[in-house]
Amino acid sequence: MGRYLLFVMGNSIKSTYPPVSVVIPILNEADHLQAAVDTVLSQEYLGEIEVILAIGPSRDGTEKVAEQIARKDNRVSIVLNPSGRTPNALNIAFAKATHEIVVRIDGHSEIAPTYVASAVETMQRTGAVNVGGIMAAEGITLFQKSVARAMRSVIGVGVSKFHTGGKEGATDTVYLGTFRKAAVLAVGGYDEKFTRAQDWEMNYRLRKAGGLVYFDPRLIVIYRPRKRITSLAKQYFEYGRWRRAVSRRYPETVNFRYLAPPIAFVISFMSVLGGFFNSEFVTPFLLYLFSLFIGSQIIGKSWGERFQLPLILITMHMSWGIGFLSSPRKLAQGSLSR
Repeated sequence: MGRYLLFVMGNSIKSTYPPVSVVIPILNEADHLQAAVDTVLSQEYLGEIEVILAIGPSRDGTEKVAEQIARKDNRVSIVLNPSGRTPNALNIAFAKATHEIVVRIDGHSEIAPTYVASAVETMQRTGAVNVGGIMAAEGITLFQKSVARAMRSVIGVGVSKFHTGGKEGATDTVYLGTFRKAAVLAVGGYDEKFTRAQDWEMNYRLRKAGGLVYFDPRLIVIYRPRKRITSLAKQYFEYGRWRRAVSRRYPETVNFRYLAPPIAFVISFMSVLGGFFNSEFVTPFLLYLFSLFIGSQIIGKSWGERFQLPLILITMHMSWGIGFLSSPRKLAQGSLSR
């Protein structure tokens, strides 16, 4: 009788808490990797969890940190990603994953103790092929805190659930995500051509194949913003560049949120250029700057943030816009390259 009860209880736990694979693409994450893995291994989840670290050729000793983590806990395994590219790492890790449900996080992210349990519950309840939540930007330095404030505001990134939050439900994309492995493999895995925007591109193909991509605001992933204005500019330049590539590949996905930064750049550039011939032409640019200043005073929570936010916001907008407008056509050429 005792063995029978243990058998029944075991099967019940497996059905409610199925085993999960957590995949983490890593490149130069020596300072953050331990914390990221710790948040996974300490999950309040009754099911089995395995962690797969897909490591690229790092320059900061990431490999040694990963090896130390794997030696201490047999739930952690390592696979090599010679290219160092994120989509390649994800495909390698998905192939290694032994379980049907795969949670994707990054080497510099941290998840709440109930993240996996909540993601699995939502996936089972909705039948979704991918479930994700909020990219909760949080800074340590004043500059990072100011960037985080911009990244979680409509004035900074537009209306986007995974940045600014919203109601639970079907959506176009989510941050990172918890996937059904079979659904990802059925659409060919990650397109390794997309070094950026690979999550959005994957979610689009999952939806085109009839799958449900689902947003759950309980699923919060802590994200650490860039530490310098130059790094932020490069990041958003690449965002715009690759968003244009997605738009070229899938023209039906273009919307105002993605067009707003390039439009703002063109209007600002023409306004400033026209101002050399007629001072009235500079009015649109001045109104844009004034709106950023007012917005900064509203979303900033300290005088330090309010002081830095105008420069941060214009850097995000202009960098995205320039990246979008200068994106070469070759980025969108070809199909799945694996």
